[in-house]
Amino acid sequence: MSTTERPKVAEPAFELHGITKRFPGVVANHDIDLRVTVGTVHAVVGENGAGKSTLMKILYGMLRPDEGTIRVGGERVAFGSPADAIARGIGMVHQHFMLADNLTVLENVVLGAEKLHGIGGKARRRIEELAKKYGLQVEPGRLVEDLGVGDRQRVEILKVLYRGARILILDEPTAVLVPQEVEELFENLRELKREGLTVIFISHKLDEVLSVADEISVIRRGTTVSKCLDPGEVTARELAQLMVGSELPVPELRESTVTDRPALKLTSLTVRDESGRAVVDDVSLTIHHGEILGIAGVEGNGQAELVEAVMGMRSPDSGSIVLDGQDIGAWPTRRRRESGIGFIPEDRHRHGLLLESSLWENRILGHQTERPNAKGFWIDRSGARADTRRIVDEYDVRTPGIDVSAASLSGGNQQKLIVGREMSGKPKLLIASHPTRGVDVGAQAAIWDHLRRARAEGLAVLLISADLDELIGMSDSLRVILRGRLVAEADPAAVTPEQLGSAMTGASSEGER
Repeated sequence: MSTTERPKVAEPAFELHGITKRFPGVVANHDIDLRVTVGTVHAVVGENGAGKSTLMKILYGMLRPDEGTIRVGGERVAFGSPADAIARGIGMVHQHFMLADNLTVLENVVLGAEKLHGIGGKARRRIEELAKKYGLQVEPGRLVEDLGVGDRQRVEILKVLYRGARILILDEPTAVLVPQEVEELFENLRELKREGLTVIFISHKLDEVLSVADEISVIRRGTTVSKCLDPGEVTARELAQLMVGSELPVPELRESTVTDRPALKLTSLTVRDESGRAVVDDVSLTIHHGEILGIAGVEGNGQAELVEAVMGMRSPDSGSIVLDGQDIGAWPTRRRRESGIGFIPEDRHRHGLLLESSLWENRILGHQTERPNAKGFWIDRSGARADTRRIVDEYDVRTPGIDVSAASLSGGNQQKLIVGREMSGKPKLLIASHPTRGVDVGAQAAIWDHLRRARAEGLAVLLISADLDELIGMSDSLRVILRGRLVAEADPAAVTPEQLGSAMTGASSEGER
């Protein structure tokens, strides 16, 4: 190279400069800059409420910035809708899959894009071509309801590629995947990168970020604090500290607090679906006071139906449910709640919150007959409001006030509100389905600490999670569920995530002891 030549500057896929977005009472994004290079995986990390989702919605045309500019391929653009972003080659795969279970893979991929290649043979050939090119193997004729979680995610990625996306935004793409599926996804992302596509990777799992990303940007309190970090020059702990702006506490080792007093005992519990298939099949287990019992399983293997049966939301076909020595199988949900069962639901929007209601009204939800929410037959408004403020402070719910709607909070802050509500009143038993899904590392550690303290005071916890590190790190005992049956028992002190993942998929019995 001659002395007059300059090194070639990597071409930007897009650039965001000075992006600011305000909502009533809060500035979600403030003067954010982000430059992402073509053909890279660029991770964006930050605490819950840091502004990541708002920023991605602006890039995808779902929101308009109050200030700032967007450039795609060097050209300044202004998006009025996601259709505008799609037309410029930007696609988004949401954390919660946007698929119709009763349609085939082909029908889901072409839905809304029928003009591109029709709905017949030409569309099928295009899907198969994309699947082969990017290693996203799926069968176009299969019903989505018959697919596993990993295959559903591949369908979502195919949907955006089918529409011509060259920039893909992936929001928490590994939240529901087992380790083997995570590695398959990462290989898919590497193939996309080799073909010159650009991936924005949003995740709270910092070890995965370091594994797959070429560059990392950190957002804290609505603004960028670190841009284009090299994953080889930063640790997960350093990233976490950049996210929260302070040092994280070192986890303490804790002794077992498991007692010999059963809190929940299930005996030969069987639940059938509308077709008569056993979705929970002859399940027996006991959780003692002071014990966290973890259930590992690929989603859709009976975990949701097991929880619904314990909560009284679904009637079992046979078997018994005993809480502190009392058979509660015929009790309604409200009586089970009043008897000391806390419930963190899998789907916070469907079963955990009234999105358009205020935070203090959501504090009452499910606990409307209990203090401090009630006096006799009447709602105690002042008591509920005061306790909501306590939860907001104690669980670090980022909000401008308790009168804003639950919908105005980020997903992680919604989750912290639910956890705080369900941990209030000292329950005997906590049913915790994915208690830290969608929360950042700082909030995750805080929630774990709350659970451990309550466990030391005698709380029994049924923990269901897709995060295998969480299951292994939190559980006193572990069971694996597959097609509605408990198929293996694992020692949390000895099992690895890979062994647990193999047992969950039925690939091996390494998780058994």
